[in-house]
Amino acid sequence: MAKTLITCDCEGSQHIDSDALSQTLGHAVTPPCSALCTRQIDRAAAALTAGDAIFCCTQESRVFTELAEELGVTPPPLLDLRDRAGWSDDPASKLPKMSALASEALLNAPLEKSLDVTSEGLCLILGNGEAAVQAAHQLKDHLAVTLLTDPSQPLPDTRAFDVIGGTLRKAKGALGHFEVTIDALRQVVPGGRGELTYTAPQDGAISHCDVILDMRGQQPLFPAHEKREGYLRADPAHPPAVAAAVLAASHLVGTFEQPLYVRTEPLLCAHSRAGQTACTNCLDLCPTGAITPDGDHVSVDPMICAGCGACSAACPSGAISYDAPPVDFTMLRVQTLARAYLDAGGTAPRLLVHDDTFGSEMIRLSARHGRGLPADVIPMALPALAAFGHAEALAALAAGFAGVSLLLGPKSDRDAIETQIALARAIGGDARVQLIDTPDPDAMSDTLYDRTAPDRTTPAPVASPVRPMGTRRQITRQAARALHPDAEVLPLPAGAPYGAVVVDSDACTLCLSCVSLCPSGALGDNPDLPQLRFQEDACLQCGLCANICPEDAITLAPQLNLTGAALEQRVLHEEEPFPCVECGTLFGVKSTIDRITDKLRNHSMFADEGKLRMIQMCDDCRINAQYHSANNPLAGAERPRPRTTDDYLSKRRDH
Repeated sequence: MAKTLITCDCEGSQHIDSDALSQTLGHAVTPPCSALCTRQIDRAAAALTAGDAIFCCTQESRVFTELAEELGVTPPPLLDLRDRAGWSDDPASKLPKMSALASEALLNAPLEKSLDVTSEGLCLILGNGEAAVQAAHQLKDHLAVTLLTDPSQPLPDTRAFDVIGGTLRKAKGALGHFEVTIDALRQVVPGGRGELTYTAPQDGAISHCDVILDMRGQQPLFPAHEKREGYLRADPAHPPAVAAAVLAASHLVGTFEQPLYVRTEPLLCAHSRAGQTACTNCLDLCPTGAITPDGDHVSVDPMICAGCGACSAACPSGAISYDAPPVDFTMLRVQTLARAYLDAGGTAPRLLVHDDTFGSEMIRLSARHGRGLPADVIPMALPALAAFGHAEALAALAAGFAGVSLLLGPKSDRDAIETQIALARAIGGDARVQLIDTPDPDAMSDTLYDRTAPDRTTPAPVASPVRPMGTRRQITRQAARALHPDAEVLPLPAGAPYGAVVVDSDACTLCLSCVSLCPSGALGDNPDLPQLRFQEDACLQCGLCANICPEDAITLAPQLNLTGAALEQRVLHEEEPFPCVECGTLFGVKSTIDRITDKLRNHSMFADEGKLRMIQMCDDCRINAQYHSANNPLAGAERPRPRTTDDYLSKRRDH
């Protein structure tokens, strides 16, 4: 069923041309209301009853959700046209921008994937002093509380919750699956008169819990601890922080949904081969430690993964890809926004990528209290800003966007984003991609409006927009060719996942160790000739070939080859084959055989010319010559005759 957009001009504060918008979208658009959430709530109720309606208002989402519950229908999807398009000081037409935003809202988003996490309420409180004891008292009615404290501290005179003494050596896991190791563990002796006492200490005690409340006032137990579900940390000297942590802990009982943020393809992973480490991009970037080596590939713990998306953007092979939403849906959103804007008569749009929390609030504040966004700037919200890498930015430029801006937030993974932006600039051009790093909505707006100044004009978009398809590597290549139709090779910064392999012909012996271990098949051999072959488009620049080369003959050259030669195998190094001196079969490398022969010529074991000649034979001929030689080391005396029963009986005296 076709969707219907329910519009509202919010007391006449914005202009919406419903007829023109309907024509560009191909969907019904109602004439704008003035107060859909109040005086005209009956229109909202009618639209909810009819179904398949999209309400163009997010500010009053609570009102529309409650109304849907009263009517017994599903809450409607919401689209923010006012803050992102309608409220703007830019006098240009907002129709192309509204068409783009509405077209994006009409897309069918894929269902989110998740797994169930169960917490039974086993809570471990870490801390010393009265604040930790009071927190335990407050939580004992909601959770099964155990307080781990310093044995040198006074033992709380209570059995309302469990108290143990010791030192936490390590902890791992997440909500519902924490495992802790405690040294010098002392438990309370429940019997006896007088003050409570501890048992004798025990090292290496292992236990499990669902929630950890850390009130030690020391270093956190985990990297990026704020992203670790089930781990709460509060300064014991700050009562409001303690109260907030206690309140949050009290609600961590039951079954929760843990989103599955990434999808992995272990066979594509270029982490290592034969014990030699290659690509470590995801390991270096993961803030929570959710990614760990697992043989030749890496594994992702979905319970620890916080969904930052940095691993997906940095993975050169596609072994890890963001899945909440999938990468291909993000590409579809980008292309839909560009196509709808251009189809509605707009020219040279710019894309503003932001997260769905900080960035959305910045846009709201700018629209309500400032200049708002320029008419040619189309915002796109993402749950994880770091998942928007160089491939996505280049796909946007190839689709018709004149520029791409990323709005950084206080929780953004800046290092990962800056690396991807540097790569996008190297391929797409410095002026086309920018970072906006400010907490001031007015400063954000000023930056976007300044891009329209004569001396800071963004380069014109591509003359013929394209919609790249395939993997992120394929999309990057297609986009780069659209942006640079006359270029052949683009230089890239060090560490880029695209490039060539350079071989020192004087040092290379064609041992082909690099071929056997190349994870992407970019390096290959020729079964008929001593050759080292290379396909540049497949090279991940993981560095494994350079690491394992025994002659140090391989170096990497980061670049993006846009010619057809990058898709074909070419010979990096070849030598003359050596013919077997007996049968003439080609085997080995002539220079290598000659070099070995010269080195062994004066050796005592090869004083016999026949032995030296064996080095110049193929495998079959060498074995044959060795077997028939006069001093064959494999030859021996005649085998002794097997002894039989008659031999034993003949030596007996009774026979």
